[in-house]
Amino acid sequence: MSEFIFKLPDLGEGTVESEIAEWFVKVGQQVAEEDVVGTMMTDKAAVELSSPVSGTVVKLAGEPGDIVAVGAALVVFETDGDAEAAVGAPHGREDPVGAGHARDRAHGALQQRKNDSDAAPRKRVMTSPAVRQRAKSAGIDLALITGSGPGGRITRSDFAQFAGAADDRGDHARGALQHKLSPVIETREIKVIGLRRIIADRMATASREIPHFTYVEEIDITELEALRKHLNSKKVDQSERLTILPLLALALMRALREFPQCNATYDKDRNVILQHGPVHLGVATQTSDGLKVPVVRNANSYSIDDLAAEIRRVTEAARNNSIKRDELSGSTITITSLGKLGGIASTPVINMPEVGIIGVNRAVERPVVLHGQVAVRLMMNLSSSFDHRFVDGYDAAAMIQRIKEMLEHPATIFL
Repeated sequence: MSEFIFKLPDLGEGTVESEIAEWFVKVGQQVAEEDVVGTMMTDKAAVELSSPVSGTVVKLAGEPGDIVAVGAALVVFETDGDAEAAVGAPHGREDPVGAGHARDRAHGALQQRKNDSDAAPRKRVMTSPAVRQRAKSAGIDLALITGSGPGGRITRSDFAQFAGAADDRGDHARGALQHKLSPVIETREIKVIGLRRIIADRMATASREIPHFTYVEEIDITELEALRKHLNSKKVDQSERLTILPLLALALMRALREFPQCNATYDKDRNVILQHGPVHLGVATQTSDGLKVPVVRNANSYSIDDLAAEIRRVTEAARNNSIKRDELSGSTITITSLGKLGGIASTPVINMPEVGIIGVNRAVERPVVLHGQVAVRLMMNLSSSFDHRFVDGYDAAAMIQRIKEMLEHPATIFL
């Protein structure tokens, strides 16, 4: 018998430490080579790590939420025969434990598996934490579900379809789903780890360090909605129908030509403002794993249809966890929307290191006075926040007014 130390590999982009997101093994458990032992969370992604050897787990680095430095012991195994301590690289193979493969595996995806057997590791199941939690609550074995996502990943629709079929059959899964509806304990502790911790840290830092200047403007989008419906009436493919978002994004990018100080990022370490020529548009997207901000690179170079298609692509990739890591960073200004839940107004938190964010609120029909007469118009409030250190209130308000002008006279968006 000998001891094998599996050290945390470099997960890419200069990562010096990583957070333990979840263990799939426990001390005393027998593990086969290539079995997934756990998930480590970086600032951009969660990465599954596989065992480089077969053996018995004798020590784990810590509990979920603990931070482990690159090169530090992650898992200690007791193996048959002679073995030397690992250095964070695969043992004679290329697999997710290797730094290169780990970087490829990351891609912003939160890849986790269900481990409902304490005795033996099971075949890797790729899915999101939310699906995994739902399966656990419902008592459904994810290994029974065929995933339709990249690499066999189980999507939310895959799980919903399986759970619905199980409910119709009235089998064990149905009983588990019914059990889910039974009374639960009044209080439970939920450890703030993984993506939720990263979101919490970023929101707290942004609120603490940035003096937010928030401005809300009322916009009559009656004509814009008429144009949108007209453009959509010409589209055969319903999936290509335009929403308000790409039209707003196009107006925003036109306005940024006049207000380049709002298309900027702040380099805190160098104390330098970087005004960007191209607009790398962040699109805040609510996913089952939390809030993500996929980025449309060079959004100012797209036509309206191409822009809409690219927004659809990156937001859907963020939701199904197929998005690449570099598509989750590098934005220069962000648009956020709560859709039908948009409310009257909002105070969006700036996505650091940007200096501005635009928030879309719900559009509603209201009676307004137009040319001295009361008329029913489709009205929408546009909320915005700016870093008051670098964007003066006058300039922020003037830019939103410019966007308002274009949205109320939508032909000017395309001039």
